[in-house]
Amino acid sequence: MPLPSEPLSQTFSKAERLCGRKRIDALFSSAGRSMAAYPLRAVYMMEERGGNSGTLASGELCEAGVPAQIFISVPKRLLRHAVDRNRAKRLVREAYRHNKGILWDALAGRRMALAFLWISPRLADYKTVEQKLVNLLQRITEEI
Repeated sequence: MPLPSEPLSQTFSKAERLCGRKRIDALFSSAGRSMAAYPLRAVYMMEERGGNSGTLASGELCEAGVPAQIFISVPKRLLRHAVDRNRAKRLVREAYRHNKGILWDALAGRRMALAFLWISPRLADYKTVEQKLVNLLQRITEEI
């Protein structure tokens, strides 16, 4: 029986974070597609491998083999206390870390920028956040 391919690391490295004003603005422009699974909304955009992203960081990310970068946003107007906003971001980050293989397997050499936006005025438990995030990742993989 053949051994499975190299297991996906369940870490969340700095290379997996989406940063850079131009790339985030491009994601939220007309190029980005969106879908929601309460309490989360996902906005995503496929990127060109050798495209004109222009930043050194994105070139390094291609070298590092990171197929998807994510951005997590929790608005202050929905969760007023910083403790709650940080908790929500931590829940989303942890759920993504455990389930990113769903997305990474489907990308197969392509790159994606992805944002998760919190749209609920209340905190949710980890189980709910994970179920909704998995739902979003599966729907995104079906569309790409």
